[in-house]
Amino acid sequence: MRKAETLLNIVRTRSKRGLTVNNVYRMLYQKDLYLMAYSKLYRNDGAMTKGVTNETVDGMSMEKIEKLIESLRFERYRWTPVRRVYIPKKNNKTRPLGLPTFSDKLLQEVIRLLLEAFYEPQFSESSHGFRPKRGCHTALHLVGQKGHGTKWFIEGDIKACFDRIDHTVLINILKKDFKDNRFVSLIERLLKAGDLENWVYNRTYSGVPQGSIVGPILTNLVLNKLDQFMEKEIIPNFNKGIIRKRSSEYKRISEQISYWKQKGEWDKVKALRKVSQAMPSVEPNDPNFKRVWYVRYADDWLVGVTGTKVEAEIIKDRMREYLQQELKLELSDEKTLITHAKSESAKFLGYHIRTLHCNTKMHKGRRSINGVISFSIPPKVIKEKRAKYTRNGKIIHRPERIKDEPYSIVSQYQSEYRGLVQYYKMAQNLSKLNLLRHTLETSLVKTLANKYKTTCSKIYKKYGATITIAEGSYKVLQVIVSREGKKSLKTHFGAIPLIFNKRAKINDKKEYWTWNSRTEIVERLLADKCELCGSKESIEMHHIRKLSDIKPKNGKPVAEWKYFMNARQRKSLAVCKKCHNKIHNGEYDGTSPRRKTTGEPCDLETVMQGSERDSWKSNQNLKSEL
Repeated sequence: MRKAETLLNIVRTRSKRGLTVNNVYRMLYQKDLYLMAYSKLYRNDGAMTKGVTNETVDGMSMEKIEKLIESLRFERYRWTPVRRVYIPKKNNKTRPLGLPTFSDKLLQEVIRLLLEAFYEPQFSESSHGFRPKRGCHTALHLVGQKGHGTKWFIEGDIKACFDRIDHTVLINILKKDFKDNRFVSLIERLLKAGDLENWVYNRTYSGVPQGSIVGPILTNLVLNKLDQFMEKEIIPNFNKGIIRKRSSEYKRISEQISYWKQKGEWDKVKALRKVSQAMPSVEPNDPNFKRVWYVRYADDWLVGVTGTKVEAEIIKDRMREYLQQELKLELSDEKTLITHAKSESAKFLGYHIRTLHCNTKMHKGRRSINGVISFSIPPKVIKEKRAKYTRNGKIIHRPERIKDEPYSIVSQYQSEYRGLVQYYKMAQNLSKLNLLRHTLETSLVKTLANKYKTTCSKIYKKYGATITIAEGSYKVLQVIVSREGKKSLKTHFGAIPLIFNKRAKINDKKEYWTWNSRTEIVERLLADKCELCGSKESIEMHHIRKLSDIKPKNGKPVAEWKYFMNARQRKSLAVCKKCHNKIHNGEYDGTSPRRKTTGEPCDLETVMQGSERDSWKSNQNLKSEL
């Protein structure tokens, strides 16, 4: 059996050489690809979310992988319709989301790995959505690099892009690169699998299912054609000239400066230099110098035009025409706008973007910010975030968090605040978030005061502290949880400096994941041994949503399997089918299962008597640690 990374490297190499891939469907028979997919999926919150069946990541086993491969080998695999739910959007609308079964998720992830290996080397440098090592901030950095001197912005958005992806266009792209009808047909059946909404089946005739694992990369396949159109047609044909024409007025004053230098009239030289520094050295509107650039994140894109508004309109119309005729997509009139770069702000990826202009700002004798791209936080963002913590203009506590422990409450507030600050690190008005910090801190104090039925001043007295970081000392609210024999847990709210950083690098998307060696969870599954009883029959993985669900509470007895998971700080457990059924049937909840041994291999007593004990601590040690 070939290793997963070997297979993906073969696909990647053929892509770089400009070759097609044959017999890719047979690669779906390789177990190692499914183990790689499983190791990526099991950590996700959605892994425990049900589709139209009760299947989740819980119960994952090699037997499941083998059955899935067998159904593919004999072409019996059928995609299950997704369960459609709706999630709220910012504009008080809702977005449909499809929830597939876990088997479908697993196979989709394998397909996504193969598609990504082939298409990633071919994708445009202008594309940043749903790609490894790329995200919102790489897109914004590119805007900052390319946007100097931009006169007009075209902010673009494709109307209902995910729902309107044309299946014929997409399948034709796949057929061109993958000479394997079975593989392409498998993806085509996925697109047409349909959905269940309130147990009513709906067919799908267009679009990729939102919430699916392969949906983003399939969308990128189609929109990559738009990227190529911009880079091969629009940009080369529009760009004109090497440098702007020198300003005649600036040239005249420069000649006067040279003349008075020769005469030794330094007062006149100084006055003329001051005049020249306040004017451009080149013609800002030189008709023989034109530029256009383009950056896309998913279905949102931004085009910058150094030219006239009429030319920006022409580019917008050509993009509209290409989308309609070639990709069967439609521009959103509501969101596709032409914005003057100096007097207005374009909206892209949550930022306001414009070009700066100031004749008095100097650096080393030159105007330093004219034409530079500026990023700022929209006032609406701060207003909407503060609204969650206020009522009728007054800051309130969060009643849904009162039952949590102080450590958890403070961590949650800090996490929300940190996430927003990190995302807007590139904003020049980052200090505006200080108002939000005050709102969150007041809400946090009121929440803790409400929990303990005390006053805010007493909360400040109890949890107030000063901590020092590289940027200086900050007053914070700090919670310390002491643990016997272990390092104390610490968390705090605050101490996040609001310092603008135009080179900020934020991991708003997970780093590119490589398969250097088998992950721990895969090794445990392949060990083919129950971690509770030592049995080697029908091994499956038991998964839980979060460890806090199985922690001891109020001194109540806790099942032995929970002690194992808590002691190892893992949300998964390799167990035999018999032990797994007992866990789900509630047999192990309450007192220790060792009190009702039967002598069968799946009893927990066995694990303490067998050779496996060397790799585990005794039950008594586990209990003392907890």
